[in-house]
Amino acid sequence: MDLREYMSVRRAYNVVRQKVESDERLTFEEFAILCRLDVANAPLKTSAIAEYQSALRPTMTHRTNHLFGLGYIERGEGDIDRRNVVCSISEEGRATVERLAMLTRAQIPSGAALSRTSPERICKYVDAMGSVFCKAGDLVLLGIYSSGAESLTIMQLVDILGLLQPTVSMSVCSLADMGLVDRRREAGRQHTTSVALTDAGRERAEEMKQIIESVVVRRKVRKTKD
Repeated sequence: MDLREYMSVRRAYNVVRQKVESDERLTFEEFAILCRLDVANAPLKTSAIAEYQSALRPTMTHRTNHLFGLGYIERGEGDIDRRNVVCSISEEGRATVERLAMLTRAQIPSGAALSRTSPERICKYVDAMGSVFCKAGDLVLLGIYSSGAESLTIMQLVDILGLLQPTVSMSVCSLADMGLVDRRREAGRQHTTSVALTDAGRERAEEMKQIIESVVVRRKVRKTKD
């Protein structure tokens, strides 16, 4: 997967998520779980889903509880080990995947990576992307890195990432405390802050880029002639 594709989908979904009612809003990781179940078209153990997302059991329990409460997944006992819950996507869950994939696709600007792909392909991308956990701060680093600019303002990052301004500002503060970005006031613009990667921040972004580019997106199985 190309970094531009990853950032394109993440930005688009961030925008879509803001428009969904708060009680039905899904994190990217929860959307990815639905896409994985939809693509698999078969029940999956919660332990397998947790391994796929490199998530601890309490974290995965929280995510699946939320999806179950919304009626998007169904849960049952494993055939062999009844302690291991299996999850399957419900019809409402499939409809939600289709709706969110269509909305995400619609938010990708013309000319941007994946702007001409299909909602079905977006689902496969989200499924693959679910294996890479990126917090808001990680997205800020990748946003600056992928822009090719020396520095970006907070509002430029908001536009690039599709995140809310408070989320970006808090992430930048945290990254600055960790020495991953530098903040500076722009000359003649007292209330405008520019954000630039430090050497450590660039190294971190490059590490994440390598992880993202190692992700393989499932392709449609080609039919063979008899």
